[in-house]
Amino acid sequence: MPTALQLDKIGPVDVAVIVFEGNQFSGQVAPALLDLHRSDVVHIIDLAFVARAEDGSTIALEIEDPTIAEHFGGIVEDPVDLLSDDDLGDIAEGLEPGNSALVIVWENSWAAAFTTAVRNSNGEVILHDRIPREIVEAAVAALDEE
Repeated sequence: MPTALQLDKIGPVDVAVIVFEGNQFSGQVAPALLDLHRSDVVHIIDLAFVARAEDGSTIALEIEDPTIAEHFGGIVEDPVDLLSDDDLGDIAEGLEPGNSALVIVWENSWAAAFTTAVRNSNGEVILHDRIPREIVEAAVAALDEE
């Protein structure tokens, strides 16, 4: 097993699919991910891009692809191929024609020590959910109105 994934010490792992309408990238994603990686907030485990052309055809490019490695290669030190070809194909098929997506799997490194402590204390996570930004904004706005 790669040293990057020591299961007894790993923090929570997330996966995200980030769609870019019309294949419009600003160039800010790679530097932002690199900052998170360098600060040890996250450890990028796997990363790929998928796209669906206007004619409906799809393509998947993984971190090893030279086009991707040029911009994202320093972010993934020990890639673990958790994203299968079938996964990437399904994601690409689900895109609207003319769009692309970044598919990223990361470990929340910042939480690794805490989660190890929970496991070593025989603790068990019984609920873990992410609250979408829109819901937080609405809740804060409702508090402001009170």
